[in-house]
Parts: sequence; structure tokens; C-alpha cells
Amino acid sequence: MEFAGDAIADTAVPAVAGAFTPAQVVAYLDRFIVGQHKAKRAVAIALRNRWRRQRVEGNLRNEITPNNILMIGPTGVGKTEIARRLAALAGAPFVKVEASKFTEVGYVGRDVESMVRDLAEAAIGLVRSERLESVREPARRAAQDRLLDVLLPPGSGDGQPAGEADEGARERVRRRLRAKLEAGEFDERIVELDLPQNRMPLLEVFTPQGGMEEMGMNLGSVFGNMFPQRTKRRKVKVREALRILEQEEAGKLVDNEDVTNEAIRRAEELGIIFIDELDKVAGREGKGGPDVSREGVQRDLLPVVEGTTVSTKHGAVRTDHVLFIAAGAFHVAKPGDLIPELQGRFPIRVELDSLDADDFVRILTEPQNALVKQYTALLETEGVKVEFVPEAIRRIAEVANEVNSRAENIGARRLHTVMTVLLDDILFSVPDEQIREVVITPERVETRLRSILQDDNLSRYVL
Repeated sequence: MEFAGDAIADTAVPAVAGAFTPAQVVAYLDRFIVGQHKAKRAVAIALRNRWRRQRVEGNLRNEITPNNILMIGPTGVGKTEIARRLAALAGAPFVKVEASKFTEVGYVGRDVESMVRDLAEAAIGLVRSERLESVREPARRAAQDRLLDVLLPPGSGDGQPAGEADEGARERVRRRLRAKLEAGEFDERIVELDLPQNRMPLLEVFTPQGGMEEMGMNLGSVFGNMFPQRTKRRKVKVREALRILEQEEAGKLVDNEDVTNEAIRRAEELGIIFIDELDKVAGREGKGGPDVSREGVQRDLLPVVEGTTVSTKHGAVRTDHVLFIAAGAFHVAKPGDLIPELQGRFPIRVELDSLDADDFVRILTEPQNALVKQYTALLETEGVKVEFVPEAIRRIAEVANEVNSRAENIGARRLHTVMTVLLDDILFSVPDEQIREVVITPERVETRLRSILQDDNLSRYVL
């Protein structure tokens, strides 16, 4: 099936993403992630269900909650990438957290509600970026006007009252200066501007939930206009001045209250929280030492995943309709080791497949962000053309698979190690040596990677 949204950028807005069918979402994810069809299918259905819920009328809409997903699979097989790409496609606020970073209430460390505060911050940044983009043109125009006032001060002249003819001549000069400014002819000229100084420092607030949380409380917002904003006269190039002034003018055109309200709504309705390493807290009480708070972390996670209200500096955020995607290798612990209540909050379970040499070949060549394409593009910036022979790519995949089988299996991340060792001499030599074309052959792969295959320790190559 041809993907109808082939031209859609990674930053597609929610209104557009809602029109995707599950098959189209899977086709989109196939452009970046090899295999793992079951996981892609599950997240595609979850995304479409959000669009369906928005179209449900009446009170029933509030009763429809997302089916949270638990991904089970070894590291480096695409769990995080699937969730991240899904959030980018949906234009949804997204945060990734590690369950092992949290501690039970009463212990030193981050409390689980901090993930919701992080989600609110992500939503604020996402909405603010959209609002700033929407006012870019008027902000740029206003910034140019301010800069033209510096280049052509209003009081310049002989000090006599200006007549209509003088005003007309001044306007013509101003138009010519604006044309040159837009053409970049003044980029290197130095101008003096009164620019605001850095904002007051942020406060770290000690929260009773169990740790120091960066609440980001700005003193200026607390005391309002009690303290006037201080400015400092600086000399900057016109190019830099235009950028600074454009940011200032855009900030004036954006309604912060509207941004906050929309961000909270989007976090509650569209937010995605990816909880990695859930298997690290899949322990039961009964043992002392470092395992003592594992079940406590699970019990603290439970109300957040189930649906609760979390206070943030931007306002209260409800988590009833936030989509939670958890993941873990579950090599030692099993999903059944989680407390039953938490297991019930992740009703959709998908197992991701381990990767072999054939998968590595596809990962190296097929995705839009494939490693072969990345290194080819990097060296093209130096004027070097790199060609990978298909047999060489196959051998790279086999080496990565063999190293994974002999050392710790880190999945596709092993390809980064192998490619770095393979291209190390080229990346170091360019541009000192006049290299214009490089062909990566199977023989070159064997020569460069022999040290990895012959080293029994392999510890230096484990990421």
C-alpha cells in the first residue's frame, strides 16, 4: 500500500495526524524502523482511537480511556524509536523517562509525578513553537522597523520641522534601506541596541513528594512588574540584532495564557509518556537492600497511569487520557512480576523481535535515516564520495550480529560501533588528505574489523 501522507513532515500537527488510518501510520513508521510490525500495529490503533474518541459525542467521550501499551523486547530493537516517531507524527507532547530513576515516596530521588510535569513543559514548548512560527512574518516586519529606526533615526536632519515633501523623501529612503536589509547588505554592520538583560534565576523547590524538583519558578513572574526590566546597551551585528529583535517582537505577539491553556489541553488529550526500563522495578517486597523500593515505585506509578491530577507550575494536569507506553527487556524479571494492579493498566502487550544479520542489512540501507546514508551525507560535506558495495554492507551486518552474539546483545546500536571502527581512518584523515572517493569493499571491512572479531574481551567495543 502506498502511503498517502508521504510528504508529511515529522512535525505534523494533530489535526492532520488524526486523518491517518492505522495502515498509513504503520507505513509511515516503516520509513524509519525495520520490522516490529506488531508493535507498529498496536501504536497505530492507539493513535487512531484518539481521533475516534474526539468524534464521540456526549459524556461517553470522557469514559473512553486509552489502552496503554507494554512493549517487551531486548535493547536496540526500536521500542523508543516507535514511540518517538509516533509522537512526532501526531504533533503530540512526548516525554521519555526511565522507571529506574524514580524512587518510592520517602526516598531521595525523583517522584513519579515529575514525568507529568515534564510532559507539561514539553507541551508548552511545542505550542509556543507553533505560535511563534505563526507570527514570524509580522514579528520580522516589526523587528525590521525597529532596526531601521536605529539605522535611520527619526530625529536625523537639520533640526527643522519636516514637511510633507521631507516625509515622503524619508519614506523612500526607508524603503530602500529595508530592501537592502532584506537582501543582507547590512549583515556585517555594527549597531547599538538596548537589549534586556538575562532573566532572574530559576528556583529549585523542594517538594514533599520526595525530592528536589526543578519547578522553574521565575522570580519575575512571581513579583510581576514590581521590578522594572533592566536593559543593557550592546554592540551587535545587524544580522544578530535582527534575530534578537524578531524573537522579542514574536514574544509580544504571543499570548502566554493562551499558550498555557492550549498546552495543558494538548498534554491531557494527546500527551504520550514513554516509560522505559519498567522491568528494573518489577520486583516484589520481601528483600532488603536496593530492591526495597521497587514495589513502592510501582504503587506510585499506579495512580498516575490510572488517572490522577498532578499540580504543575502551569496548572493542574489530568492524566486520565494520557497514553502511556512502557517498555522493558524483561530478561530477568517477567511482566508477571509487576504488581497485578499495574499489569492491568497496560492491557496491550506486544513482543518485539530480536534482530539478526538480515535485519541489520535492512537497517543499514532502507530507512530514511539509515546509517549508510548518514555517513555518506557527512562525508559529502567534505567533498568525499563514499560508495558501499552491497557485499560490504552484508559483511558489516554479519560482524555486528556476531559481536552481539559473543558480547552483550545491544541490538541495532551495535551498528554504530561497527560503522565508527570501519570509517575511523577516513573520518580522521578528511580533509587533511586529498581524498575524493572511497569505495567500501568486503575486503576493507574484513581488514578494518578484524580487531573486533579477534578480540576475545570485546569490552572496549560495548556501548
